[in-house]
Amino acid sequence: MSSPAERRRLLLGAVAGALAGVAAKAADESGWRWAADLGSYPAAWVLVVALIGHLAPSLPTAAARAAIFFAAMTLAYYAWAAEVLGFGWNRLLPIWLVLSATAVAAVAAAVRWADGRSAAGGAVWALAAGIVLAGGAVRVAGEHPVQAVVDVLVVGVLVLVLPGSTAARGWACLFLPPATVLAAGGLALLRQLL
Repeated sequence: MSSPAERRRLLLGAVAGALAGVAAKAADESGWRWAADLGSYPAAWVLVVALIGHLAPSLPTAAARAAIFFAAMTLAYYAWAAEVLGFGWNRLLPIWLVLSATAVAAVAAAVRWADGRSAAGGAVWALAAGIVLAGGAVRVAGEHPVQAVVDVLVVGVLVLVLPGSTAARGWACLFLPPATVLAAGGLALLRQLL
């Protein structure tokens, strides 16, 4: 059973997730490509999930906080689209909720687990950064220049700032190319499901 303080943190995370979902949908509909890109490409969401995991005191807490944030964000995104913008409810909502409870929670827990581990921890950070690079904005930087810069900055934070030691940072940089290939395969599979 979680403490009252942790329940408050989870509630705040749900509120923050809902606000992020509404902001992401508003960005999608803004007409500004760079704003829509921020919510559509994985960089912002990977960074948020990584920070949640990094700052959590334990693996279960990391998983729960990330899952709740992302589920609230997903619900708010699709609810805003359906109820405020009149687009109707989207069939992808259940898939994203399942991903919130599984993949998102697993990434946050893995990031928490990576703390204090050099090679294995570096591999986890590289995989998180690989998801960002596999999103593809850097590859098409001429079409999405703002998102490409954001992706590079987020990758830098994930492999050079958040890992807890110089050794972990070095391993993260070393593992980044193969992790990006692995992440690209995972994202391709996800796109087939969606």
